[in-house]
Amino acid sequence: MTTPRRHVPPGLREQLDLGYVFGSVQTFAQRPLVTELQQLAEWQADVAILGAPFDLGTTNRTGARFGPRALRTDAYDPGTYHLDLGLEIFDWLEVVDVGDAYCPSGMVQESLDNIRAKVAQVVELGVMPITIGGDHTVTWPAATAVAEHHGFGRVGMVHFDAHADTADTIDGNLASHGTPMRRLIESGAIPGTNFVQIGLRGYWPGADVWAWMGEQGMRWHLMDEVHRRGLDAVLTDAIAEAMDGVDHLYVSVDIDCLDPAYAPGTGTPEPGGLASADLLRALRRLARETPLVGFDLMEVAPAYDHADCTVNVAHRCIMEVLAGLASVRRDAGSPNVSATGPLR
Repeated sequence: MTTPRRHVPPGLREQLDLGYVFGSVQTFAQRPLVTELQQLAEWQADVAILGAPFDLGTTNRTGARFGPRALRTDAYDPGTYHLDLGLEIFDWLEVVDVGDAYCPSGMVQESLDNIRAKVAQVVELGVMPITIGGDHTVTWPAATAVAEHHGFGRVGMVHFDAHADTADTIDGNLASHGTPMRRLIESGAIPGTNFVQIGLRGYWPGADVWAWMGEQGMRWHLMDEVHRRGLDAVLTDAIAEAMDGVDHLYVSVDIDCLDPAYAPGTGTPEPGGLASADLLRALRRLARETPLVGFDLMEVAPAYDHADCTVNVAHRCIMEVLAGLASVRRDAGSPNVSATGPLR
């Protein structure tokens, strides 16, 4: 392998080090902004953060298009040393921000195509994509691009959500935040038998959709089960179910899997959900224990947030995934080559 080329000019480093509030360059976790495909190839990053500011599939409160911006600018800077794991995350994992997919206003198909293409560019270079939405429609093109690279039918899914998102159509629309999981299964990108959902609750979808889900061999763990057994026990089962006969795992999080007390800033809040502490630990565990090849976090709508609590917990969801991946590298004795830091 050639030596990575990871040049951060002094002026850019200064602005990144000034942090979220005072720096003029605002990226996820103040990581270097790598916008060119050739530059990304030369950088040899482990993970690339990308935004998908699309919410044209929303059925209730719009505004998730502002999620990628908010996670880069409104979350307070928590530092990068993980207390529980005892590691400096970016000493072990090289992470860059590659900006946003172009999602032009009112252009559904063009936006979804652009998201799919941007994720594909990342994954084809051997870099793991973390996609920030946007509404949950975004998972359709994002997970499809990952499955195309690793092989249709070779990637399982663990999906945290209040809603199944497996409707055939919403108001006649195939591309909605209520339909992406059905599209992924129908296309063969993710096998139904390896599609596992956690935290579902409430009053939708109807019996006909649940019947279809059962026919596909999907597995689900309703919030009642999580409440009764605990998330850790449920997650043990979910990992086994999602990984049965496949090689890789994709994890998708709708922030409304959390109880609105923890995440009010979302389009379709549903009471009775997960606690943020449980979700954060579950995501860290998934990153540590599974062959993770893609992750997304959807449905943060900052306009409905209170005191940035949704933005901060969504930000920490991604940080826990990064920390889990970094700990795997540490345990394997593979430090980040030419780490771009900074240490904090």
